[in-house]
Amino acid sequence: MTISLRTAVLVVALLNLGYFSIEFAVALNIRSVSLFADSVDFLEDTSVNLLIFFALAWSGKTRARIGMAMAAILLVPALAFLWSLWGKLADPVPPEPFALSVTGLGALVINTGCAVLLARFRSHGGSLTKAAFLSARNDAIANMAIIAAGLLTAYLWRSIWPDVIVGLGIAAMNLDAAREVWEAAHEEHEAQP
Repeated sequence: MTISLRTAVLVVALLNLGYFSIEFAVALNIRSVSLFADSVDFLEDTSVNLLIFFALAWSGKTRARIGMAMAAILLVPALAFLWSLWGKLADPVPPEPFALSVTGLGALVINTGCAVLLARFRSHGGSLTKAAFLSARNDAIANMAIIAAGLLTAYLWRSIWPDVIVGLGIAAMNLDAAREVWEAAHEEHEAQP
């Protein structure tokens, strides 16, 4: 069965919205900055994929403009991380490592599925589709780091720092993805008549 790009991004949006609520609740409960940043990223991915769902019917020039806006949206998780980091540094209690790892594993399953679903479309649809694929791919990488932070906190280093370091990595990946999407969208915009 072959699915369309529009169907794929709608499914990805719904999966991201569903797991956002789970990860956000766990992040608040165990006070994890990396899970908080990742949960906000799930919400951002929901927005990106819903916007792509509607934007695919628009002109190339309009899609390029939306792609440039997507670059700004990709910065939201980095800003959310900075906000949660401030609170973590004020009250440096490490997150519960088992919940951190298990929640990261659930996120990895969702994001890997989304990346696989979007992989065949990553070179179609321009910067918007590239944004969706890069988000899912980067999120899967971030989830592996969250799992590792939980294991490290449980067995080697009972500290806030594994969680904080992973949160910094998630923020850096989002900044890089925003740059890549901006560049692709700018090129598309310039190429339109």
